[in-house]
Amino acid sequence: MSESDSQSRARLRRAARLAAVQALYQMELSGTGAKAVTKEFRDHRFGHEDEPDYIAADEDFFEDLLAGVVRRQDDVDKQIAGHLKQGWKLSRLDATVRAILRSGGYELLVRDDVPASVVINEYVEIAHAFYEGSEPGFVNATLDAFARAVRSGETDSKA
Repeated sequence: MSESDSQSRARLRRAARLAAVQALYQMELSGTGAKAVTKEFRDHRFGHEDEPDYIAADEDFFEDLLAGVVRRQDDVDKQIAGHLKQGWKLSRLDATVRAILRSGGYELLVRDDVPASVVINEYVEIAHAFYEGSEPGFVNATLDAFARAVRSGETDSKA
């Protein structure tokens, strides 16, 4: 894969991650299921680079993130909850932060084709898109602890 192909793939995946966070937030607030939200995004939000009103994204990656978070939500939520400060509950977190952590957590748990450092960096950047306060640091710390728990060999070698 050439460098430009790699950059294009990274850009499309970045858009897919952001869309997955938005979709998870939408699902939580509306109670709509993953299939319906996936269809909505594919039909009305994703497009091609020549369509300025739509975003280009890796739609298959988006669908894997969304369906995977739903499928593995209990596992992901337990891991996240295990890395929160004592007395904090996942339900106390802002819905957008929950969506970011769930999507990032799913990637760390299941998508070992993506390096942990890439996953963490991508979701911290997404947090920066939504927040100016301490939330990006919170996302960073939580996903880093999550990665150390589920990918100890990968994270230990880089510590």
